[in-house]
Amino acid sequence: MSFQLDRRTFLRGSGVACALPFLECMTASASERPSAPPKRLCFVYFPNGVGLPPESSPHHESWTWFPKGQGESYELTRSLEPLTDFRADISILGGLSHPLSRRILGHAAGDTWLTGGDVRGSSYKNSISVDQLAARQLGQHTRFPSLSLSTDGGVGYKSRVSTLSFDANGRPLPSEHRQRAIFERYFAPAGGATTQQRRKSLQKKKKIVDLIMEDSRRMKRKLGHQDNQTIEQYMSALSTVEGQVARDEKWLDVPMPELDASQLNLNTDATVNPETYVRATIDLMVLGFQTDLTRVMTYMMAREDGMGFGENFPNLALGIPKGHHSISHDKSKDHWVEWGRYDAWLASQFAYLLKRLKETHDEHGPLLDNTLVLYGSACSSTHNARNYPLVLAGGNALGVQHGSYRVFDEKDTPLSNLFVSMMKAVGLPLDSFADSTGELPTGFGQ
Repeated sequence: MSFQLDRRTFLRGSGVACALPFLECMTASASERPSAPPKRLCFVYFPNGVGLPPESSPHHESWTWFPKGQGESYELTRSLEPLTDFRADISILGGLSHPLSRRILGHAAGDTWLTGGDVRGSSYKNSISVDQLAARQLGQHTRFPSLSLSTDGGVGYKSRVSTLSFDANGRPLPSEHRQRAIFERYFAPAGGATTQQRRKSLQKKKKIVDLIMEDSRRMKRKLGHQDNQTIEQYMSALSTVEGQVARDEKWLDVPMPELDASQLNLNTDATVNPETYVRATIDLMVLGFQTDLTRVMTYMMAREDGMGFGENFPNLALGIPKGHHSISHDKSKDHWVEWGRYDAWLASQFAYLLKRLKETHDEHGPLLDNTLVLYGSACSSTHNARNYPLVLAGGNALGVQHGSYRVFDEKDTPLSNLFVSMMKAVGLPLDSFADSTGELPTGFGQ
């Protein structure tokens, strides 16, 4: 009988354990495949809206976020140019928003992006977020029901949250941002070792990947060529992520000073690199899907209203001497270019996620084929909670048709209709969500 492994096999060593990706030897034969592939949902958020220069501006043609034209022949502007290679995998959606959020300050609408709840006035009646509703069902098949990530962690506070996830009572669920803790908790559980043993091993400055390497070498002697390549790629990805986590830890441990973020002009030689930080989190997300630790994830790339680490990303990543929120309120001649450049930078991080999901395979093919990813914000401009900028990606194996830009009429189609369609696409029977009036047309973007 040929060598076989259980789907939930772990690599172990010196008090740590690490989940494995799918290997060919995890089925009795190449023809035996699980009948139902895992179906996944992912939500990625950015704050403060997007740059929308008026038609009278000389920057309108190049730097307005929404494409020119509609349907399959739309043209991307420079703001979404990083998504050019993914046209067949994405749908750009316009006109969608939450009716109960349209008349409130745009920043407060961030609390409702995945809920559609009512946070008007002082009552603040938020409701369950769509990711948590999905996690009730999809979470039955995985070690963790969902994973909520952000740049700042925790919950923030009412109208300025630092999480996208809310429970059945509309209470915010803490997001996680310390990459080392995320890595060790989700990808290297203790595996039976005592806390003292595990801590002793890690305190020797050894990486988790090194600690499990001996078990990896023993197992590889029994594996075929393709499985050995998969293990090599997976271990390399783990090592890269852990290395970046170690570099990021010093930054995340530095408390934010109490100051007016709009006046910040950080030195361009700062050692912090937002792109490597964001992409390390994205790498963790891809590993989570690859090992089927969870099928539901949210990632809040930054907080609304100039709060938290993400406010300074434009300066640190692009040398723009302003914060993200400050750019969105600027009235100077060139601010549309600055805003557009940062929109493009954010889009490039999303493109990186799509690239990783498309290149990483499980037994059913590219992860992106069975993963629906929604990328966007809860306002079109800083204080306008209408016409949310949204890009839906993935799900080609779930019946979703991409390749177009479509603008919906907000009177007839609330954003929650998209959530109903997404839930049904991943096999969850949902007739309504929040203030939905039905589903989006067949194919979502078509």
